[in-house]
Amino acid sequence: MTQSLPLIHFENVSKHYGAVKAVDNVSLTINAGEFFALLGPSGCGKTTLLRMLAGFEVPSEGRIFIDGVDMVNVPPNKRPVNMVFQSYAVFPHMTVADNVAYGLKIDGVPAAERKVRVSEALELVKLGEFGARMPDQLSGGQRQRVALARALVKRPKVLLLDEPLSALDAKLREAMRFELAQIQEKVGVTFVMVTHDQDEALAMACRCALIKNGTLQQLGTPSELYEYPANRFVADFIGSVNMLEGKLMGDERDSAVIDVPSYGAKIYLDHGVTGATGAVVWAAIRPEKIEMLPRDNMMPLEGRSSPAGHNILQGIIRDYAYLGSETVYQVQVGQQIMRVLRYNTARYAEREFEIGQSVWLCWHPQAPAILLQ
Repeated sequence: MTQSLPLIHFENVSKHYGAVKAVDNVSLTINAGEFFALLGPSGCGKTTLLRMLAGFEVPSEGRIFIDGVDMVNVPPNKRPVNMVFQSYAVFPHMTVADNVAYGLKIDGVPAAERKVRVSEALELVKLGEFGARMPDQLSGGQRQRVALARALVKRPKVLLLDEPLSALDAKLREAMRFELAQIQEKVGVTFVMVTHDQDEALAMACRCALIKNGTLQQLGTPSELYEYPANRFVADFIGSVNMLEGKLMGDERDSAVIDVPSYGAKIYLDHGVTGATGAVVWAAIRPEKIEMLPRDNMMPLEGRSSPAGHNILQGIIRDYAYLGSETVYQVQVGQQIMRVLRYNTARYAEREFEIGQSVWLCWHPQAPAILLQ
């Protein structure tokens, strides 16, 4: 039985603007039916990748395949893709229905079929009763849905989304994340989204490609990027993290010890690292994986899975930010600051921790992600 080709394949793709490399030798595949995110900071090359996929830019090197076909000589209007732009680009002088029907009309689709397909597309994005309205009678979220319906009505193999939610307010953006994911699952079209918003990518994408300075840093599921980052850039970009630099002092198959002198700590792991003794490594510990306890005369050893004196720090709370569902504490450990997150599972009564309070910080041996670069 032969294995089917991926729907999209970037093969050693680069894009140069003079001496500037916007994209540098990127290779990745995107499977049919995926919701895929190109993620990274502004100017990293993710939008250039999307524009090359759409045909608006030509690779300086490498090839792009869609459904096994090399796109090198295929113009944008002949590619099996459609695009939702950041600004939506909804025609202000047309009704919602006419906006959605525009591409079909240009393609010469008969009026009767256009009417049916427009109606189906509007129902899909929950705008079935808005066909006669003008764009200026719609909210930002509704205009975003019009742009989405106009792209989907042409039944592309691939839908490209360029920062699709960036113009929406926070509450609406959160709601639209779920709607976009549900629409993609319902229609089964491959979605390729560009975003710099890590929460957006984690919430919607099946897989993400994290880009930095035009190069692919890591490709994986949202949980793989968050829990198993490939390097310090990935760990720092995806979520919040405490980065502890130290030296690998012992490395066995089922355990390892890292000495972190700047924090006065020894980090114990219940797994090996496969590194050279004395090598510089970084322990990336997420704030929610650190337990914070009031400091008394006893070091909190009971119930810990680490040897005595490991994975335990003394600190002083210097600040905190109450965020509703959780509180983030800034804890000074020596000359360093560590972030600790505590979920507010009970309604506010009396705060357990205050600024200036001495505390213990401790974590499970599985909590740190160990990075060699």
